[in-house]
Amino acid sequence: MILSGMEDEDKWLAEGIAGIQHNAFYMHRALDANNLRDALKCSALMLSELRTSKLSPHKYYDLYMRAFDELRTLEMFFKDESRHGVSIVDLYELVQHAGNILPRLYLLCTVGSVFIKSKEAPAKDALKDLVEMCRGVQNPIRGLFLRSYLAQVSRDKSPSLGSEYEGGEDTVMDTVEFVLQNFTEMNKLWVRMQHQGPVRIREKLEKERNELRDLVGKNLHVLSQIEGVNLELYRDTVLPRVLEQIVNCEDERAQYYLMDCIIQVFPDEYHLQTLETLLGAFPQLQPTVDIKTVLSRLMERLSNYAASSPDVLPEFLQVEAFAKLSSAIGKVIEAQVDMPIVGAVTLYVSLLTFTLHVHPERLDYVDQVLGACVKLLFGKPKLEEGRATKQIVALLSSPLEKYNDIVTALTLSNYPCVMDCLDDKTNKVMAMVIIQSIMKNNTCISTADKVEVLFELLKGLIKDLDGTAVDELDEEDFNEEQNSVARLIHMLYNDDSEEMLKIICTARKHIMAGGPTRLPFTVPPLTFSALRIIKALSSVPSPELALRLYLQCAESANDCDLEPVAYDFFTKAFILYEEEVADSKAQVTAIHLIIGALQRMNVFGVENRDTLTHKATGVIALAYPVITYSAKLLKKPDQCRAVYTCSHLFWVDEKDGIKDGERCCTVLLKSILLYLSNCTVVSMNHLVLCTHLSTRRPGFLTFEPTLLQVVASFSFLYLRRTLESMTPDAFSNARALLCLKRALRIANAAQQMANAINGTSGPVTLFVEILNKYLYFLEKGNPQITSAAIQGLVELITDEMKSDSTPDPASDAFFASTIRYIQFQKQKGGVMGEKFGPIKM
Repeated sequence: MILSGMEDEDKWLAEGIAGIQHNAFYMHRALDANNLRDALKCSALMLSELRTSKLSPHKYYDLYMRAFDELRTLEMFFKDESRHGVSIVDLYELVQHAGNILPRLYLLCTVGSVFIKSKEAPAKDALKDLVEMCRGVQNPIRGLFLRSYLAQVSRDKSPSLGSEYEGGEDTVMDTVEFVLQNFTEMNKLWVRMQHQGPVRIREKLEKERNELRDLVGKNLHVLSQIEGVNLELYRDTVLPRVLEQIVNCEDERAQYYLMDCIIQVFPDEYHLQTLETLLGAFPQLQPTVDIKTVLSRLMERLSNYAASSPDVLPEFLQVEAFAKLSSAIGKVIEAQVDMPIVGAVTLYVSLLTFTLHVHPERLDYVDQVLGACVKLLFGKPKLEEGRATKQIVALLSSPLEKYNDIVTALTLSNYPCVMDCLDDKTNKVMAMVIIQSIMKNNTCISTADKVEVLFELLKGLIKDLDGTAVDELDEEDFNEEQNSVARLIHMLYNDDSEEMLKIICTARKHIMAGGPTRLPFTVPPLTFSALRIIKALSSVPSPELALRLYLQCAESANDCDLEPVAYDFFTKAFILYEEEVADSKAQVTAIHLIIGALQRMNVFGVENRDTLTHKATGVIALAYPVITYSAKLLKKPDQCRAVYTCSHLFWVDEKDGIKDGERCCTVLLKSILLYLSNCTVVSMNHLVLCTHLSTRRPGFLTFEPTLLQVVASFSFLYLRRTLESMTPDAFSNARALLCLKRALRIANAAQQMANAINGTSGPVTLFVEILNKYLYFLEKGNPQITSAAIQGLVELITDEMKSDSTPDPASDAFFASTIRYIQFQKQKGGVMGEKFGPIKM
């Protein structure tokens, strides 16, 4: 049946062409004879062939073109008044007597073009008359071709800027009005086609409508070509009228095509300056209109316009193009509730492309687009539909391609959120795209924060998602993915070792979640990165850090009861201090670290502890010829503070001191052996010694038999001192006091030096600090610290403050606070009251 219909159309077309040729032959004979009446009669018969309704638009076009060619010859005859002897005005009236309306209007349009060219009447009147009379043909196909003919013959005769027809009553606005009116009527005819014929041939009618769309769109092209249609006229008249007709026609095909025509035929500058008006029409279109394609083309044109010249970029900022486009897209998506996800995502891809071309420096705009996409996809299942996921991949790939730098993309907070909307398979694809971008551009990820974000993006490759087992994956694909991750690890680098360590720790945290199948690929490159840090640090001197590490290792050895190891670490720390730590401030810090670490040691025997202690203090320099660190600090105040801090090495509060009774016993036994072996006279009061030691150290009662054996082995020796004075506590008490006295001497020397240089004794801060140490040891029960010594120190400080002509408020406040503390302890009563009671304020 379809084949039969096509054959019938071919037959009807052939008959129509034959009729045109037959009547055209006699028309030419009449024209040659200058016979106007016969020429009009034959031309009317010829044009009657266009009255057929049997042909499709495509076939009708062939017939129309045959008639059009003949009408061009007739027009040339009408122009030559000498041949037909009738004025153009009379001729204009004469052709209106044709019997059928369609031939009459074709002839009227032909004569009308000559009438306008003769300038015997205003062009606007003739054009208005013609466009109005063409309403007589309401058949869509015949009417569209008739109005197309009118537009064609009047195109070069319309008033436009600089044309010969402009002037007087004729203006550019008249031409614009004529074209707009013709466009409106043609669009109505075109839309009307959808309502003709039965439903069963609706598809055929839509196809025919699509074939006729260029006849309607040609009017918009004519509008864009009219000289004198400037931005103002376009903004105030042309665009509003065209959009009004498009919106009011309420036809999906017409709205889509005509909106696309507007975007394609008018200049980019006009679109930019009328962006708000143009975008305002999109939400008013029919819900089924493919707006995404039209909007995408608009943004593509604007992007190309921005790329054409840097001079136009300020215009985009001035009109706030991004904000308007973003708002319009949101309104369109909201208005078209049935728009598929792929359509909405496509709009955001186009908006992002526009942003990257026009505002590449505005990362906030880029992130805003990604955020809008996240909002769109929020609450919806992960995308699995092929076209939608491709658009998401395009959305995420655009920043990578534009900036050629994944680091820039990592600053976009919504970038990972968009990736989370993808299904696992597409997530892996996008992760591979990211890695390939990094490798292609040789991008270095140099901060731990960015590594954290990067591995969040790549989590589909470095660990199983949603319970997907590794054995379910293709082995070849899996190996390729993991090798890519391994290569990526080598791109994580920072010259700063501390930051590089943070990077490695961050990468390790994510990589170790990959499971045993992935670790053989990812751990080796991470290990090599760590070794690279070690190699870099080996040539970077850092004695202060090394000293801290030695002391930390010594404390660890102490916790493990490894005395030789701990002693070795302390020895290395001392050597490092002597040879490498040269800065005075660093020396002060180092000596205090050494003192603090040594105080916490409980693994050392007496011999080792004394050796290390005297290295640190230099108190008994004659007995132990080593460098006296504390006494050799550069500044006197630093010397003073270091020396009085050393007093804590000889006096440890029982609450904070050694807890291991067995180790304490061993240390004390070594001390007794060492001491007795150097005595020339000893007593035989072994039991007294044991009793004394047992009462002073309850933890030793268990080891009393061992102690008796040791003492008995030295029964031939005699003590030269009293038992009290030869116990280790007695030596410790005295050494602590000796440190404080030496600190006083250094403080006094500092005062004398200040007096010699500045003419004043200077602040008494050092004396007050030493006073506080005296008070500490008095409270802790050191018998060597007496209230008389404290009394003398208080009086010394008081005298110094009275003689100081330039008092220091901080020192005065410090001393006053110390005095208040003494008074508080005196008033407290009890044991403390007895200790502090003899001190007179």
